[in-house]
Amino acid sequence: MSTPVLDTTFVREALGARLRALDGPAATFTRAIIDSRRAGPGDLFVALPGEHVDGHDFAADAVARGASGVLLTRPVEGTAGAACIVTDDALASMQQIAAAWREALAGTVILGVTGNVGKSTTKLIAAAVLSKRYSVQVNEANYNNEIGVPLCLLELRPETERAVIEMGMYTTGEIAGLCEWTHPRMGIVLNVGPVHLERAGSLEAIARAKRELPEALPADGHAILNGDDSAVRAMAPYTKAHVWLIGTSDDADVRGTGIESHGAKGFDFTLEYGVVSARVHVPLPGAHLLPNVLAAAAAGLADEVPFANIVTAIEALEIPTRLSVRSLPDGVTLLDDTYNASPAATIAALDLLAETPGRRIALLGDMLELGAMTEPEHDRVGQRAAQVCDALFTVGTLAQRISDSARANGLGQATHCTSKGEVVGVLRAMLQPGDVLLVKASRALALETVVQALEGGAR
Repeated sequence: MSTPVLDTTFVREALGARLRALDGPAATFTRAIIDSRRAGPGDLFVALPGEHVDGHDFAADAVARGASGVLLTRPVEGTAGAACIVTDDALASMQQIAAAWREALAGTVILGVTGNVGKSTTKLIAAAVLSKRYSVQVNEANYNNEIGVPLCLLELRPETERAVIEMGMYTTGEIAGLCEWTHPRMGIVLNVGPVHLERAGSLEAIARAKRELPEALPADGHAILNGDDSAVRAMAPYTKAHVWLIGTSDDADVRGTGIESHGAKGFDFTLEYGVVSARVHVPLPGAHLLPNVLAAAAAGLADEVPFANIVTAIEALEIPTRLSVRSLPDGVTLLDDTYNASPAATIAALDLLAETPGRRIALLGDMLELGAMTEPEHDRVGQRAAQVCDALFTVGTLAQRISDSARANGLGQATHCTSKGEVVGVLRAMLQPGDVLLVKASRALALETVVQALEGGAR
């Protein structure tokens, strides 16, 4: 069988009747991109329409930067030096090309990863484990939707033996669609929680949506399910694949016991599989990452990576996590988790704060898209903050419920601030050497501006 080539001939055949014109020189592509600033030789720039800008306005720039081709819905001046592919719908065409390219890579096995929290971290851990035996590809960006997954697929090379791709959703049907393009043979479901609840409608709907990954797996595949999450455990009867339960329960196939946290310095646990076990050090911050590590270990075991090699891979992990640990001026430890926030992720961050020595201070903000669960979930975070924090500050429209709940649960120093500027002033005045500060909120609050002000050190 000849090695497939992602070139203009392949694109023509993949698009079929969708293709309106293909002009310019023949070209071979190594990936697709949607940001012209990243363009270079071998790139196929896809001109997607956006809310505020149209990708067609940047097609000439992509060609000027060396892009080998452009995928358009209308001809654009300044693109004559590249292969110009004109179709009826740029996004649908990229998806169609990506699905055809994945179909051509029959020797590549894909592991899909989904869950409300921890997809990106688990993806990278799993890739590190699988790379102990296979040639593995993984995209470090969180490309997990109808745009990102095709971009991942179009980066795959014929020599790739394993690929790890995360799969996100807002509602039912979306993961099923991603699976139609990717044809995963292995799948990890980490958790089900109230993320994007306003769009999904209910926790039951989120569970049904996540269940679409194990449902799509073939009979010779492997479904890796977090047995410590009841909604995920309940997915077991819905897959034809072999089920691997992970977790801390006695019936887990891949089990973690004897957990000993060292806060930001990582944690130790005993990895158990059948009659085999090993004491493992995980050099990542927070014992809340145990399910992520167990899921990656199960993926390796399912794919015949030797147990000892899995342990070696875990102990050598050097991967970025959303939460970064660094020092502020005056000897304050910062737990910077400003990327985004959900209830489960916020409580996990508070758990890490609890495991870190020092006076424990948290700045928490709104958690968005929780629908009917908005008030109870903010209250729940406040309850946990009261158990962990020596002082709590909140900012945002919704987050006052966190500080109110914390005070109601016995935390005397729980203060709601009316602005980020007020927060900066209060924190500058109170932080002392040896303190540890957690900062976390939904992306819309942009609390990284508070972190930047604190890192400036001015008082």
